[in-house]
Amino acid sequence: MPLSFGDSPFGYDAFRRTCPSHTVLEMLASKWVYLVVCALRKGRQRNGELARKLEGITPKMLTQTLRVLERDGLVRREVYPVIPPRVEYELTELGQNLAGLLTQIRSWAEQHAPVIKDARAKAIAGNEGDWAA
Repeated sequence: MPLSFGDSPFGYDAFRRTCPSHTVLEMLASKWVYLVVCALRKGRQRNGELARKLEGITPKMLTQTLRVLERDGLVRREVYPVIPPRVEYELTELGQNLAGLLTQIRSWAEQHAPVIKDARAKAIAGNEGDWAA
């Protein structure tokens, strides 16, 4: 029986563990990937600018995240031959395309955060703390 790739017009099925699109979704599931892409939507930025914008990210995590995004063709890194070296990051066309989708999700999350917060509080109160916060 041949492999079926679901209803996707692209020939991939993210529900299959071995599908390449599954690994793309795993990468996108990182909150730091998500936030770095959204932060870069406004244009080219240096590492320090990103670090200040992304509260809570460690320098190591920022570097790892930028490397993943560069590897996957979502971010372009430009090094300027000056002393000290200046490095800037910007989204590629593919990254800009993704940023539009992620910005919509971020807006939805910000808009609905109070409702979800209330639902969580009710669930915790109704289940005597069985739910994780």
